Amino acid sequence: MKVLNVHKRIINQPKNEVSEILKTLATENDKIWPKEKWPQMKFKDGIKIGAKGGHGPIRYLVEEYNPNEIIQFRFLKPNGFNGIHKFEINELSKEKTEIKHTLDMNTVGKGTLIWIFGIRSLHNALIEDGLDKLENDFLENKKLSKWNFWLRFLRKQMAKRKNKPN
Repeated sequence: MKVLNVHKRIINQPKNEVSEILKTLATENDKIWPKEKWPQMKFKDGIKIGAKGGHGPIRYLVEEYNPNEIIQFRFLKPNGFNGIHKFEINELSKEKTEIKHTLDMNTVGKGTLIWIFGIRSLHNALIEDGLDKLENDFLENKKLSKWNFWLRFLRKQMAKRKNKPN
């Protein structure tokens, strides 16, 4: 199944300000990944081309990295996820910047079911929470994306599984 999933946010800040925040991705002082609510994005030796890492059960490697323009990851797991996801920064004007997250993949077999019934909703919420976190770095009135019923249900099931004794 072809999957093209795009999230965009316009930030009323110069590109260099937004780029500085993207540079914190997967660091101790991460200002974009919503690690307060979601599994933390981790890379053993930091983000650089060829580095392997991920978050939760999702694994990928850094395929392209220009900290002022793009970070592109290629999926390694789960099986059946064949493609990439990336963050891009585009200057719209001197004081307006677009940050865009694109997931572009083909799913096969079990990967298609995992995407449709589980990961898609979780992914959408995680990315919106991350874009809220980034934008909130510049705002007094903080944004908070709302989670729908299905997402809250999935999160509850995940928490039960996590807390279940072996």
